[in-house]
Amino acid sequence: MTPTLVRHHPNAASPPATDAGARARDWAEIQERMLVPLYEAAYERLEVGPATRLLGLGCGSGLALLIAASRGAHVTGVEADRARVALARERLLSDAPRSGGRGGAPHGSTRLFEGGSAEACGTAAPAYNLVTAFEPLGCAAGDSDGLAAALESAIPLTERGSEVVLAGWGPPERCATSAVLRVASRLAENPRAAGRGWRPALRDDLEDVASRAGLKPDGSGRVACPFGYADMDSAVRGLLSTGLFDAAVRATDPAQVAKELTEALHPHVRRDGTVWMSNVFRYLIARTP
Repeated sequence: MTPTLVRHHPNAASPPATDAGARARDWAEIQERMLVPLYEAAYERLEVGPATRLLGLGCGSGLALLIAASRGAHVTGVEADRARVALARERLLSDAPRSGGRGGAPHGSTRLFEGGSAEACGTAAPAYNLVTAFEPLGCAAGDSDGLAAALESAIPLTERGSEVVLAGWGPPERCATSAVLRVASRLAENPRAAGRGWRPALRDDLEDVASRAGLKPDGSGRVACPFGYADMDSAVRGLLSTGLFDAAVRATDPAQVAKELTEALHPHVRRDGTVWMSNVFRYLIARTP
């Protein structure tokens, strides 16, 4: 089992995180690392390095940006979740203000902004030659609408023909986590109306959103991203931090969602108590006009 993906977290009997700060930290400490193989595969294919000026849309708590920066890239991140932005600043801007303000103080070649689109960067942003949208598409109802708008806002800030990377879940039959995520739609009274209820990934999700944003597809790939957790508590907290169960929590209550999520995870518990689910994720490379 890959040590990067499985890590022990204390407080095994703790209830699901309900405040934004605790949930953002669960995302940063447990869940975000699950997509490291995806980040690394995309960066390797695109030869990300010192010549790269990267704009990360929905950058989360900054792990993908940190990996790109370690390769020498100049990175800018935009994230709508204030708590995740604060954690990204801890990782990437050690001497920057850690408040929830909308500005991003520069630290070398790294900048971070709070917002839902590239407009948060302002008009003084450099011309980017790579845009990434690593939050997996194809599992939350309505996710393609928001992503298309975010991509459209980023295009004016890029060089002509710049590369754009979109990520999404692979076919449900190749993703063991899909069966667990179905708990979200079963518990939610009306998941699509609730905003982020789970839905199965579709084959052309990435191509459709690229077309709507005016991007030209230029390659794709698949990456194995197993979800591995040190124990059941870490698995429940990590999955709840994704936001995919929010509609279910609103329709029932946190304890009920955690109970049914735990039951759905039981088939994936190994003899040593770790939880392991194999998954395949897709990425699409496109180019700006």
